[in-house]
This record gives sequence, structure tokens and C-alpha cells, in this order.
Amino acid sequence: MKIVNGDIFDPVQGFSQGTLCTDGDRISGQSGDDIVLDASDCYVIPGLVDVHFHGCVGEDFSDASAEGLKRMAEYELSEGVEYICPAGMTLPEEQLTLICQNAARYKKEEASAVGSRAGAELVGIHLEGPFLSTAKKGAQNEAFLHDPDLGMLRRLQAAAEGLVRLVTVAPEQPGAMEFIRGAASDGIAVSVGHTVADYDTAKAAFEAGANHATHLYNGMPPLHHRNPGVLVAAALNENVFAELICDGVHIHEAVIRYTFRQFGADRMILISDSLRATGMPDGEYPFGGQMIEVHGNRATILGHPETLAGSVTSLMGCLRHVVSIGIPLCDAVKAASYNPAVSIGMGSEIGSLDIGKKAGIVLLNKEDLSIRSIIQNGKQVR
Repeated sequence: MKIVNGDIFDPVQGFSQGTLCTDGDRISGQSGDDIVLDASDCYVIPGLVDVHFHGCVGEDFSDASAEGLKRMAEYELSEGVEYICPAGMTLPEEQLTLICQNAARYKKEEASAVGSRAGAELVGIHLEGPFLSTAKKGAQNEAFLHDPDLGMLRRLQAAAEGLVRLVTVAPEQPGAMEFIRGAASDGIAVSVGHTVADYDTAKAAFEAGANHATHLYNGMPPLHHRNPGVLVAAALNENVFAELICDGVHIHEAVIRYTFRQFGADRMILISDSLRATGMPDGEYPFGGQMIEVHGNRATILGHPETLAGSVTSLMGCLRHVVSIGIPLCDAVKAASYNPAVSIGMGSEIGSLDIGKKAGIVLLNKEDLSIRSIIQNGKQVR
């Protein structure tokens, strides 16, 4: 395929008009066939990468359902999210094992069905729980919280057949530093989150190998000039990526602009943190052993309207939101594709339009950033 007349994204150079070619399922220096796709008045960007979402269209990753995962993947692809690393909740190890096993089976079936099934590619698992702080559990179920346990993590990784790419941990919990060093040595990215850690503890966690902050600002103490905490520890460590839920509910627009300025576009990661209610009507939905209620684009724990429970906005919706409040499009695209791919060790395969990478490509209309076309594995699926 040859994509012509579009403004093509590059994570370093930004956008420039040119031609992008694919050969089979990879981006190439020349077209492998005679198909020409006119991208006039379009931005040509990589398929987005969501490293933190729980569900959509009535399905949740933690249900451990193969059919549910398929439906989620189909919806995500329709939203221009081509690569997914869904997050599990704080649940008993037995259920987490089933979740990991389901993902491993799905991955095998997905590999054998390339070209015949239209859905976002499963590239990993994010274990958001259970190694979190009770004080900042948020929508996580306190009954199933667990001190950081490297043995448990490795058992879950074995059940997932290596798919666990990201794990969230509260670094003040007993055994956390050993856990972080062990996970990092195993090649699993570690994120600091759902935590009351002070600055020194968070700083030590990042120095031990954590490279991520889970939904910055949410699930951690606010910035205080005498108690800077995770926020400043993350900002001052150049190896740390910061997740932001940019759905227009979780973070004030001025704080989004401030955070992009403080961290720089190279270290920002947009996440959806979307729930099963995403793409569904208002109402009540189960989530991690609890119930949530959804009104418009706001989801809260049932009976606790002050406790946000995740979002009901897709990652593409988050990208459009940050652009609407003044973040440059090239920075927003980088934060929704290239940076998350790099953060979970997938930067050599996905996240940009470099030659040799997977041909996951989205064409956005310049007028309103609506999707004109989606290319997956080098084939136009929309």
C-alpha cells in the first residue's frame, strides 16, 4: 500500500507531508502492492497504544472472557487504538491467574487469525492491582489488596506466558523495593501508583527501577511544598513516564498543560482508564467486585459520588481532548502512541511509522480529528 498526500507523523520531526508505504504487515521503503490510499487533508499517525484501560462495550478484562476480550479489541480498533495492554483489578490470585491464562490463550488464537479478525492487537497485560495502598485504593477492592509479592507476580507471569508488561505498586508497602528490583530485572515495567509514598520513598522506587507513574495525580497525595511526594519524585527523574487520564473529568485542563510542560512531551502517556461502561448508555455497572454508576462522561463508585472509578472515554477521545485545550497534536500523538510503546518495551515494533515497524496506521481528518481510515497489519479495515 502507498499512502499519499497526507501529513505523516514522526515522533522527533512532527508532521510533514509525504508518502508512506507498506509491504505486507510492515512499514516499508516502497509499496508491496499497487494499492494507493489518498490521505489528502489528513494526518497520518500510528495506531494508538493504550497501556491502561479495563474494558468497554459492556466487557471487562477482569472477567477473563475470551469473547469479551474479542469484543473489547474490536471496539478499540474502531476507535483507532490498535495495540492494547488491558489492566486487571485488585482481585484474588486465583482470579488474576484466570485473567492471565485467558489473555495467553487469546494471544495464541490471535496470532493464528492474523488477517481474518479485525481487532486491536493484545500486546501485554497491566496488573494494576493488587499491590496497592489501602489509603489510596480508589475503586480497587480493599478485601483483595496484597503486599508486594515477587513470587505471586512471577506465578502470574507464568500463567500469562510472558504477557505481563506492566505492574503498579505502592512503594511504601512492605517488600516493595525488592519487588520493584525483581520485576524490573524480569523485564516488567513497574509503575508507582495508588500510593501515599513520600518523596524519598518514591525517589527510591524510581531509582530501584520503576519507570512509570500510574494515572498521575489520581490515587496519590497532592503536591505540597514541604511534602512533594510522588509527583515531584517522578518529575525529577528523567527515566519516568507519567500517565494522565485526559477525559475532561479526572484532570483540570490547566493541570494537563502544566504537566506536559513539567515532564516534557517525551515522557507523557495518555491513558483512557476506560471501564466496561465505555460505549454504553448511562446506568449501573459492575467493576472489580463493586458497582459503579455512569452519568454522561463521569463514572463513580455507586453511593460514593465523590470517588471516580475510571473513565468512559476512549484513548482517541482523550487525544482529541488534550488537543482541544492547547496541547500540540504532535505531542498528543506521541503521548498516545510512541511513548506508551516505549514504556512497556515495545518501541521497536509499534508506536511510530518507522520502516520495519508494524503497519498499524490511522488517518485523521484535519478538520475535526475524526477517523477517515484505519490500516491494520498493512490492510485497510476501515
